[in-house]
Formats: sequence, structure tokens, C-alpha cells
Amino acid sequence: MYKILVVDDEARIRSIIRKYAEFEGHSVVEAADGMEAVHLCRNNLFDIVVMDIMMPELDGFSACRQIRKISNTPIIMLSARGEEYDKINGFELGIDDYVVKPFSPKELILRIEAIMKRVKGKENGKRSENLIIELDGGGLRADMTARIVYIDSERIDMSPKEYDLFFYMLNNRNIALSRDKLISEVWGYDFYGDVRTLDTHIKLLRKSLGRYSDCIVTLRGVGYRFEG
Repeated sequence: MYKILVVDDEARIRSIIRKYAEFEGHSVVEAADGMEAVHLCRNNLFDIVVMDIMMPELDGFSACRQIRKISNTPIIMLSARGEEYDKINGFELGIDDYVVKPFSPKELILRIEAIMKRVKGKENGKRSENLIIELDGGGLRADMTARIVYIDSERIDMSPKEYDLFFYMLNNRNIALSRDKLISEVWGYDFYGDVRTLDTHIKLLRKSLGRYSDCIVTLRGVGYRFEG
């Protein structure tokens, strides 16, 4: 059972999510705006946050920025808009998933469960044997256990999901990885994965890697391969 914070200025949306979440055995706390959400996160522990973008007092992006200062709790962002800019903005802030309204409550619950399964898997799983990977004579260096990446001895900041995607591709470098495989392994779900979410993260990851961006090769009709 998970403790879920649902943040939306529409009471109807909160009610729908609560109904389905409680049916699956989860508990729900509601907030009507970003200010209330930040306050609740400062004084309570939640397993995951489901938050709308367009809200009074404090919008979802600003609330996410404040929450990330105090917590790494997984966040799913809800939005009536599906523009790539909004998705990129959210992922750069460190959200874990992005769901466009109108959405299927059942799908949302499955996404929540998939994210939590992945989070718990990280906590309980064994550490990778390849703790540190260096490429190009050390020009690109990744410390898996510390989740730190260096390019030419300069530390590179990435969003949590960028780290997940990058480390998975590094551990499977020179192997063709289908979009479905990447979504399943990095996001933790298959059918409910969104290839546009993956492609957006690839774009962000390439930007973070700078001169090593070309190491991520697009395989048309298949997916991606990290060469190194």
C-alpha cells in the first residue's frame, strides 16, 4: 500500500484518483494547490506525488521545484497540455512521469505501481558490478554507486531519470536497445510506456553529454545504441 499525495485544483479529478487508488488499497491525501502540496511534503512522508501543472497560488512546476529541495519522492505530473516544452521542463525538474489529461484512472494507477516497483527495486537490488565506467581515456567517467557523471573532470548534473537512462545504456553499451526495452527497463512498464517520453529524455541526455552526445546513436525503426 502506498501513501499518495494528489494535487489538483479540480475536486472532481482528485475524487476520481482517490476512488481508484483506494480501491487498489492505497491511501490518499489531497491538496488543492501547489502551496498546500509543498507544505504537506515538508511535514509528511509520501511514497509518490501526483500533481497538476496549472493551479492557483503556486503552479505544479514551481511546487515541484520546491519539493525537490527537500525530497526525492517520485512525482507524476498531470497536464491538459501535451506540448514537448512542458514535458522537457518537467523532466528537467526531476519528475518521474508525465500524464496528459484526459487520462485513464486505471492507467494512472498502473503508472504509479510501476514507478514504485522500480524505486523499491533500486532500494532492494544488488549494486552493479560495474561501479565505475570510464570511456575515451577517462574523458567520460560515470560513478554508478554515487550517481555522478564527469566529462573532462567536470561534474555534469542530470535529472534522476536521465541518470537511470544513461546508466542503463552504459551497462548495455554497443547493444541495440529497442524503445520498448528501454521503456520497460528504465520506466518499469511496457504497454503504458510513451515513446515520446523516451525520445524527450534521449534529447535531454544528449544535451547533458555535450561532446559525447554522438555516442547515443538512433537506430531508425528500432531504438537507440550507446557506442563507447
